[in-house]
Amino acid sequence: MSAANRRAPDGAAPAASGADVGRAVLVQGDDPSLLSRALSSLVDGLATGDGSGPTPVEEYGEPGRGEPRADEPSPVALALAACRTPPFLAPRRVVVLRDAAALDAAQVKAVVEYLGEPLDSTVLVLAYAGRSAPAALQKAVRANGTVVDAVPAAAGRARSQWYAEQVRSAPVRLSPAAAARLEAHLGEDLSRLDGLLGALSATYGPKATITPDDLEPLLGAAGGVAPWDLTDALDAGDAAKSVETLHRLVGAGERHPLQVLASLHRHYGAMLRLDGSGAADEATAAALTGMKPYPARKVLSQARRLGHDRVARAVTLLAGADLGCRGGTGWPPELVLEVLVARLARLVRERPTARPGRAPVGTVR
Repeated sequence: MSAANRRAPDGAAPAASGADVGRAVLVQGDDPSLLSRALSSLVDGLATGDGSGPTPVEEYGEPGRGEPRADEPSPVALALAACRTPPFLAPRRVVVLRDAAALDAAQVKAVVEYLGEPLDSTVLVLAYAGRSAPAALQKAVRANGTVVDAVPAAAGRARSQWYAEQVRSAPVRLSPAAAARLEAHLGEDLSRLDGLLGALSATYGPKATITPDDLEPLLGAAGGVAPWDLTDALDAGDAAKSVETLHRLVGAGERHPLQVLASLHRHYGAMLRLDGSGAADEATAAALTGMKPYPARKVLSQARRLGHDRVARAVTLLAGADLGCRGGTGWPPELVLEVLVARLARLVRERPTARPGRAPVGTVR
């Protein structure tokens, strides 16, 4: 696959040689710490060159420096002028534009125009702090090089691969149990990973093998988690884990109790829509609930497991908690949610009530 069409895996800096990254690299992400780490790793690799000698690196547009004076050229103008200048006494040069998110429409157009005919001897690196760079900029970069997402996917194989890569490149060696413990503890707060790995190296020495016991004194507070971690714990009927996950959602995750309640409404509301629907597979369940196939399959399986009465009971509990979170009981919203998730988890362990004449979820009568 050519460099022009390859997209670097989530969070991974591409290989260092110019032939590998092409003539442009866009590093994007909404976490400043992860973005800075990915950018530093990339630029360090490019600066060491491909064995033909060090590569000069020029940086423009440091974030937070404010607008240039009226008589000064803008950082993007300086960067593009450098891009169009052949390197001196070196086979190539690297030009870094650090605050690409600050570009206005005219400046984005200027960068895209340059990328229409870039110099082969220049690698332009754009750091874009935000959700996603403009489509025109991404298209122009992909036509000439590589796009790097500095923040891993929210879940799944891509996220696990990203985490495994960070652990493999760490200054210390984490035992499998320690790596699993650290991943679970950090949750969504992956920006702390680099600092923790550095602290472990400073405490125990480079190349030290780290066990779970070695981790504990340095872990600090648990990071936030994803909403589906809570629904997974509830579906398993694990009340203790459900309450712990709830605390991480509203604590480190900084989710408002009503946001958590909305996630639970979607989860159990989807089960209610499947109740008596005759849905027998994930495709039908996805069409009925508006979910993607995998979560739709999980909801369908749990709806079958609970049955009509317990699904209806869950929806009733949610309605009561909604009123409680809005001041109906006088309890703090966090306490209302604690009681709610404990009751929802307990539903899984209750014996279903048989109701003659009613078809279970997923059957057609």
